[in-house]
Amino acid sequence: MRNTIWWLTLLAALAVVIALFYPWGEKKVPQVQQPSPAAPPAPAPTPRAEAEPPIRHPIERARPPAEEAPPPAPLPPLKESDSALQEALASLFGTKRLADLFYLTDIVRRIVATVDNLPRKKVAARLLPMKPPAGQFVAAQGGGLLTISKENYRRYAPYVRLAEAVDTKKLAAVYVHFYPLFQQAYEDLGYPGKYFNDRLIEVIDHLLATPEPKEPIVLVQPHVLYQFADPRLEELSAGQKILLRMGHDNALIVKARLREIRQQVTGRMPAR
Repeated sequence: MRNTIWWLTLLAALAVVIALFYPWGEKKVPQVQQPSPAAPPAPAPTPRAEAEPPIRHPIERARPPAEEAPPPAPLPPLKESDSALQEALASLFGTKRLADLFYLTDIVRRIVATVDNLPRKKVAARLLPMKPPAGQFVAAQGGGLLTISKENYRRYAPYVRLAEAVDTKKLAAVYVHFYPLFQQAYEDLGYPGKYFNDRLIEVIDHLLATPEPKEPIVLVQPHVLYQFADPRLEELSAGQKILLRMGHDNALIVKARLREIRQQVTGRMPAR
């Protein structure tokens, strides 16, 4: 099993998506009765322009009332935004933890790309905003079974402590302030006209839907890499697998913080 990504960029992106599964198969062609020769042909329908998809979670809902908010500072261009993000994130996490756990270049683009990819099968390590857990994945063997070792769960402790310590209200405020840069990076990623905050909420809901199987979780090792023995778990997304690898207790803490972040960004708690 790969020692991959840290599940979510819990930072100002907070990291994600109810995977949209489209049905595959043949489309049935309806039988259309031909008009009688005497009947005039039906007029051709007037083509209609494709409607813009509605914004489900406008970022304005997360902004404080104008009378309560200080005048916003001007935003730097996206390609020059790293120093401003570093300063904002250091105020949330501390300078040392920021340097220890985060990659500090192309921060906005890393966050956007990782959030977008968490519901997929793989996330590119080169795009991660957070450094992977130290050490190697740890498996245990006993009773004829191969399982995820509890020692492995300890590798995620620094990230879980970070999730517990951060003020989600302030984190959401950082995200809202820099939101135009996140939106720009999302459109640059190949989603013109799409709304990044909608994608973020989809991804958060997807992670919250991660199953919580009974531990220890059984593994198999058909080749070099470990896999989940349960095919239903093996078919989960990269983000959901990360939550399983960090252990049930750690995952519950992360899910609780994700619910808080979701509420801060949308004004609503997710359905349970």
